[in-house]
Amino acid sequence: MKTRYMIILLILASFLSLFVGVSSISPLDLLDFQSEETRIFLISRLPRLIAIILAGAGMSIAGLIMQQLSRNKFVSPTTAGTLDATRLGILVSMLLFANATMLEKMAVAFAFALAGTFLFMQILDRIKFKDAIFIPLVGLMFGNILSSVTTFFAYRADVIQNMSAWLQGDFSMIMKGRYELLYISIPVIIVAYLYANRFTVAGMGEDFSKNLGLAYKRVVNFGLILVALITATVVLTVGMIPFLGLIIPNIISIAKGDHLQKTLPHTALLGATFLLVCDILGRVIIYPYEISISLMVGVIGSGIFLYLLFRRKAYA
Repeated sequence: MKTRYMIILLILASFLSLFVGVSSISPLDLLDFQSEETRIFLISRLPRLIAIILAGAGMSIAGLIMQQLSRNKFVSPTTAGTLDATRLGILVSMLLFANATMLEKMAVAFAFALAGTFLFMQILDRIKFKDAIFIPLVGLMFGNILSSVTTFFAYRADVIQNMSAWLQGDFSMIMKGRYELLYISIPVIIVAYLYANRFTVAGMGEDFSKNLGLAYKRVVNFGLILVALITATVVLTVGMIPFLGLIIPNIISIAKGDHLQKTLPHTALLGATFLLVCDILGRVIIYPYEISISLMVGVIGSGIFLYLLFRRKAYA
């Protein structure tokens, strides 16, 4: 799909997202700046749209970077334990720093996300049987261990319901003043684009990178920092969104190849559009009620993931 078509599709989905919901709002209602519809539009609908676009683009690019650095198309924050490590970090911030601000909680979540991602990469380095399917299975097991630890301590502290409700991916509670943390994704995406060529070279392996004069370890570590930062901000603001960073980079890779500087803008556009479409479907399927974005993306994303698995097996 050409870039201009992806941009047009994103614009159309964005326009539809602004005017779909329980409260009936039309473009003509916005002509009255003092109306209730205009206030709802500015306080809820517009912030929700911005949050969806930033979360979709950010998580897709995080998955793209992880796949490139790990040299495995089925590695992402979902299958590498990054989301589960972030969840553990949020629990620690809730238990030990109950009065912490959102930035302070993000710092703790970021530290845990980074530590979890680094630990997975260390495990990856020590695995000899690096089959394309085996590696994400190891990551899922690692993530389940972290999730079990989180659930155990959340149960002991009697906050398991709070954790489950808060970290369930959902855009319905996004309003003005509660999503601005996601703006951190913008400079991260820009930096990722500037480092795209280095990530592409690093994805060819340590020996090849060193032969070209690239500081391999430094580039990999920097890439993982970007991944952890995006993941922490999205999970803390929106909740856990599975499969997004896994399927979107794979779809773009099939169509556009593996050169990050060329595929990164397409990945961001498709990730934002895909999340928008899932959010709109979640709002209309059982209208006037709403299906959470984590459930919508989980159902659709798991189907696409299975297709990618069978497709890879067919071409193996």
